Amino acid sequence: MCESRKEIRDEISLLLAEKRTSLAVLRSAIALFTLPLSVFTILIATSRFYNTMESLHLLTPLILICSALISIGIYLIYRSFNRIRLIDNDSHLIDKLKRKVDYETI
Repeated sequence: MCESRKEIRDEISLLLAEKRTSLAVLRSAIALFTLPLSVFTILIATSRFYNTMESLHLLTPLILICSALISIGIYLIYRSFNRIRLIDNDSHLIDKLKRKVDYETI
């Protein structure tokens, strides 16, 4: 079964698009992961201006939300790395498809 050059190019484009999507998810996950860290940095830097025990009713939900954001960020980072690794393992497939196109042109 001989695929046309256009179909092979489309398949290579699809693999590269999946990799770009995984990299975009990774970028978003890193931003999601760092947001709670910057919130905690601000809280620690301004801790002398408030009493922690008096503000506990505000800090508890904030800590829970930040923990959830960190967990989601870690999950997305892990998922992105796995998908990128799978696509990189399929890079031999891209080379194989390129060779197929070169073979057909000869």
